Amino acid sequence: MPGPIRCSGSINSLELRFSRTMIFAIEEINTSTKLLPGIKLGYQIYDSCESSPVAVHVAFQLLSGLDPVFYAGDNCTQSGKVMAVVGESGSTPSISMSRIIGPFNVPLVSHFATCACLSDKQQYPSFFRTIPSDQFQADALAKLVKHFGWTWIGAIRSDSDYGNSGMASFLDAAHKEGICVEYSESFYRTNPRSRIQRVADIIRRSTAVVIVAFMSTGELRILLEELSLKPSPPRQWIGSESWVTDPDMLQFGFCAGAIGFGIERSVIPGLRDFLLDLPPSEVSASPVLTKFWEEQFKCRLEKRVSDKNVCDGTEDIEKIQSPYSTTPFRIANMVYKAVYAIAHAIHNAVCKETHSITQCDKLTTMEIKEVLNQLKKGNFSQNGYDVSFDANGDPVATYELINWQKSDSGSIELVTVGHYNASQPVGQEIHIDGNLTWVEGGTQVPVSVCSDSCPAGTRKVLQKGKPICCYDCVLCPEGGISNATDSPDCFICPKEFWPNAKRNNCLPKPVEFLSFNEGLGIILCVFSVGGACLAVLTAAVFHRHRTSPIVRANNSELSFLLLFSLTLCFLCSLTFIGAPSDWSCMLRHTAFGITFVLCMSCVLGKTIVVLMAFKATLPGRNVMKWFGPPQQRMTVVSFTFIQVVICTLWLVLSPPFPMKNLTTYKEKIILECALGSTIGFWAVIGYIGLLAVFCFVLAVLARKLPDSFNEAKLITFSMLIFCAVWVTFIPAYVSSPGKFTVAVEIFAILASSFGLMLCLFAPKCFIILFKPEKNTKKHLMNKT
Repeated sequence: MPGPIRCSGSINSLELRFSRTMIFAIEEINTSTKLLPGIKLGYQIYDSCESSPVAVHVAFQLLSGLDPVFYAGDNCTQSGKVMAVVGESGSTPSISMSRIIGPFNVPLVSHFATCACLSDKQQYPSFFRTIPSDQFQADALAKLVKHFGWTWIGAIRSDSDYGNSGMASFLDAAHKEGICVEYSESFYRTNPRSRIQRVADIIRRSTAVVIVAFMSTGELRILLEELSLKPSPPRQWIGSESWVTDPDMLQFGFCAGAIGFGIERSVIPGLRDFLLDLPPSEVSASPVLTKFWEEQFKCRLEKRVSDKNVCDGTEDIEKIQSPYSTTPFRIANMVYKAVYAIAHAIHNAVCKETHSITQCDKLTTMEIKEVLNQLKKGNFSQNGYDVSFDANGDPVATYELINWQKSDSGSIELVTVGHYNASQPVGQEIHIDGNLTWVEGGTQVPVSVCSDSCPAGTRKVLQKGKPICCYDCVLCPEGGISNATDSPDCFICPKEFWPNAKRNNCLPKPVEFLSFNEGLGIILCVFSVGGACLAVLTAAVFHRHRTSPIVRANNSELSFLLLFSLTLCFLCSLTFIGAPSDWSCMLRHTAFGITFVLCMSCVLGKTIVVLMAFKATLPGRNVMKWFGPPQQRMTVVSFTFIQVVICTLWLVLSPPFPMKNLTTYKEKIILECALGSTIGFWAVIGYIGLLAVFCFVLAVLARKLPDSFNEAKLITFSMLIFCAVWVTFIPAYVSSPGKFTVAVEIFAILASSFGLMLCLFAPKCFIILFKPEKNTKKHLMNKT
């Protein structure tokens, strides 16, 4: 059989401080006249040696009774019965003890066991604690990491209930905050050194700058000693409260800049003096204090033959650097609260207040379950610190944000730089009110991300096989934007909007139409007005020389009507320029169609007149009486009326209308006139073309007539130009984008109008103005 477990090694000065704090609190209660007056509390202190088997052994011993004899006197009623237990510091021993004493309703009030699992009242019905649960600390650490923008971290933990449960809670909270973990490793201090070396090597090779360590001081000290043998790249340490406030850990200088949450500092009047007041007689009477004293001062209290270094009584506990004597008090206040919580529960169970006088019946039979019930109801204030428990036996979670900062002397100090209060609204729990120092003494927050933030205008695309924090930034597709950093998706701009160059904002699309203010519009206006002026000048020249043979031979009535229609043709092109409106859209196509038909009708009339005139010179022919001026006018009116009917039907059934063309160009809006009815548009164009072809055929038939001034040749040539222009117009019109469609139509109107002007009237004007000698009847009658 294995022998009994015995404690070995040095005294844990922090745990000794906790036990001495409990003694101080009990003695303070026993001298109080308000709390348990007339009743004194006793205590027994056990050393668990941070071992669960030892803690279990103690739990059984407490349940079986403390005293070997039974006292029958009234002064020590139920002297051996345990009312409650304060402890344990570790979560794993606390779990073991709570499983044993819980079924017997013995309260276990811990000052340092933070495992979130202990909040389960089904498994641990009698467990309470004065220190917040790791669930609150895990949430606080996740919010702290998120607060500083760290999304790529490493995680290490103690392979114990404290580390595993705390890290599980942290990883769950971190996942909700969008934080990714590069690695999560655990080990226990009794593991082989190869396991610890492996964890150290992972830290050295990792890309995460931030490390969250949910560990007890025992494991972390071993890991940091291993890392100090072969330093890793600079790492920003984030600590749990178990080690971040431990003064013993400050020896590892490469952890300077570490931050973490610690229990709030507190002031307990008289406690420091009590801890430092250790007279030699009291030290000698306690084996634990004796061992602690000898370890701290490297001397022996009792002289032996072989001893050379004997304590001489000048030793001063206040001058040593030890967790036992350092201030401020953090966890010690949790011990203090735990003792007072039990005392208040016993007080409420056995004491009653009558006429402002508290009376306690120390002879009453008190059930342990009554103490348990009173603990659940506990709500009091001690030294200004509130003490209460929720339904899970947990207190309100408040922490201090601790930062390891180097002092001017080069030593590392624990500096409080902020606070955390879980009762505050979401997003306002963390309050930072001090200057932080980061890894390697930096003042800028270190960056720890797998991928840099994607700027607005891009979206995140996850890298295959990697966590969600590892991604590539891809430019938003054409027409899409993202207006926030790290956007997972881009969204398409509304129809009338288009992204800016950075693709982070939707701007109204520029509206494009052929304007009077732009260069192309100005040029077309100049040609349009110039053509109209040219037609008017030509008419003026003809009117001035209307009695001359060349004007009289040219059918002056049709010529003036033709010049009038050409003037309208030139001017109708102006209706195509400018922003389309309901009236301009209807006017431009109908005015163009009617004026051109009027023009073609005049040209056709002139062609027929030429043809008939020469036919009339043949013997026995009197054709001109059938095509005199009345018939010519009727021909022009009839042909024009047909076009008017076509245009009227078009306007009535499906007229042109202004529209925003969003399809031709993605990045801009083309403001144009929709045809309404394509049949109506092509009917107007087709009718003009039909007249032009008919006129061309007649002109070809008359081109070889013998007169020296045969106008049919000029008409033939003008119709060739006209037909060529409008034949090329069709493919150009269909293929031209945006405002150039309008420009092509205007060009066709102007080109065909100028063609008619130049072919039909330029030669005559030249003769009238520059060759008057040819403007005679004799010259006109000469045969070719």
